[in-house]
Amino acid sequence: MTKFQLVTEWRISASLVEVFEAITHCLDWPKWWLGSEKVEKLVMGDKNGVECVHHFIWKGRIPYRLVFDIRVTRIVPLKLIEGQASGEVIGTGRWNFFHEDGVTVVRYEWDVHLNRLWMNLVAPLALPLFRWNHHQVMQQGAKGLAHLLHSRLESVHTSIPSL
Repeated sequence: MTKFQLVTEWRISASLVEVFEAITHCLDWPKWWLGSEKVEKLVMGDKNGVECVHHFIWKGRIPYRLVFDIRVTRIVPLKLIEGQASGEVIGTGRWNFFHEDGVTVVRYEWDVHLNRLWMNLVAPLALPLFRWNHHQVMQQGAKGLAHLLHSRLESVHTSIPSL
């Protein structure tokens, strides 16, 4: 399976509490995040949200939908949300939150393996396109979040971690 690692950082002039709450309430993402087509809660989890499972359908700029579930494995209020993906991708997604230089910084780490045959077959040539598509979706999320919170989006950056 092809490994897919990206780190996206959003800098937004909104409070840490507002940003954390918006990301925590993923059932609302389709209302403000273009690309988030559908989110359903499959498993409730504990009172803090750990062990809850959500089903996601995403559509980027290239014509395919990505479908996967995320089981929340760890939450540290106002600092971290971490989950395990299963379905068309398998691996870890991690949201990190902090305040720096007057803005809230959201750092999303996506470390997954592609679990669709066609994706793995075309990955040697299409991986740059998959990365570009991921960045487009994340950029749409940052813009949507800034609009939702009536805040200014300072920057969006996606990088590939060095191995």
